[in-house]
Amino acid sequence: MTTRRRVTALSRTLLATATGACLLAGCGALPGGSGGSGGAGSTLTVMTFAPEDSRATNMPGMPGMAQTYERWVNAKGGINGHRIRVLTCNEHNTAGGAADCARRAIAEKAVAVVGSYSQHGRAFMAPLEAEGIPFIGGYGVSSEEFQSTLSYPVNGGQPVLLAGAGHQLGRACAKVALVRPDTLAGDSLPLQLNAGLKTNQVPEASDIRAAEDSADYTPQAREALTDSSPAAPAKGAAPVKDGKDKGCVAAVLGARTETFFDAFRRADAQNRKPQISSVLGSVSQAMVDRTGGKDSPFEGAYVTSWYPVASDPLWEPMRRAITEQAFGDNSVDPDDSGAQTTWIAYTVFSEAVKRFKADEPITSRKLAQKLNQAEPFKTGGLTPDLSWRYQDMRAVAGFPRIVNGQVTFQVVQQGRLVTQPGEQSLDMTRTLESAPRAS
Repeated sequence: MTTRRRVTALSRTLLATATGACLLAGCGALPGGSGGSGGAGSTLTVMTFAPEDSRATNMPGMPGMAQTYERWVNAKGGINGHRIRVLTCNEHNTAGGAADCARRAIAEKAVAVVGSYSQHGRAFMAPLEAEGIPFIGGYGVSSEEFQSTLSYPVNGGQPVLLAGAGHQLGRACAKVALVRPDTLAGDSLPLQLNAGLKTNQVPEASDIRAAEDSADYTPQAREALTDSSPAAPAKGAAPVKDGKDKGCVAAVLGARTETFFDAFRRADAQNRKPQISSVLGSVSQAMVDRTGGKDSPFEGAYVTSWYPVASDPLWEPMRRAITEQAFGDNSVDPDDSGAQTTWIAYTVFSEAVKRFKADEPITSRKLAQKLNQAEPFKTGGLTPDLSWRYQDMRAVAGFPRIVNGQVTFQVVQQGRLVTQPGEQSLDMTRTLESAPRAS
């Protein structure tokens, strides 16, 4: 062996030894590894990923809002002296796409993934966990977002929306049919909806499965009409005292919800017009506008949301940021739930960064420590104060990291999503604690 080869081999051995010692000691980041950052004045890299141009649900507003936030905060001098660099990634609504986005975040040394959407929690959380990268404010459609100790959800995800929808429908309906995706993520939706219905003494909903990327939901629409029709009252029977005489149909199909209700309207030849319902993300203000506004088939629909209505003054800071930095960008809609969630997620990220000392290096692992140990984070009133300490965890089967169970109840009136009269925001945590876990 030549002298040069001996030196090279010795160098590799020393590097491997140093690397192993660092891992055993729990170093926050290795030189050249994921999540490293300098002190004051350095640039912090983060990532936001979401599906775009897929055949199912698309969330272009999330990366759009992330880029808007990057421009907005950097124009103001950054966060606590740090500029931010936002990477965006198209997750394509596939497990492979989600894993690819996570691997890119690692390769680019991101200190966090912020405000992202994916149904494929297993695919993206495992790589992020291996590198100690926190996942802040995901949309809440995968169970891993509410299980991983490196996930910091800002809302209660689909579980609280479905439980809230059950509560909302349970106050008006005699029978309910639920149309939902025939996916792993969709399997838990009936359990959560039924938990809300149960609190109002309404029987369990009929569970109607559908392909989330279908172009024709006529069979499901006919089944929903049949399953939601209340039994005709006996001749001479007294009126229903609690007013629950309606048939109700809830559809939670993401971007395909509009396609379903189009088929549903055509299938209702007898003009029974049952109460229709959905949740934030499956129905939006943009959808109502696109389908006719006050003449939309969604007029009168119930919608359960995590946040205040889009017209609430609490959203004004977000609207100003969009006006200043995203004027003309149609992907960034202040009424869009994805954009709203991303804004809140970046608000939490910003507050966490501000809790570092000026000369304190920021790494992914140190950021996670701040999120785990710090006092509650404020979001300008858009959510309750958020904290992910051990004492903040909830006894919700399969979803222990739900720390915000709040929902708001909305209805489409005159073509606008407004607060449902007589309904206040409600914490659905106790309701979900009584729900069984999906197998």
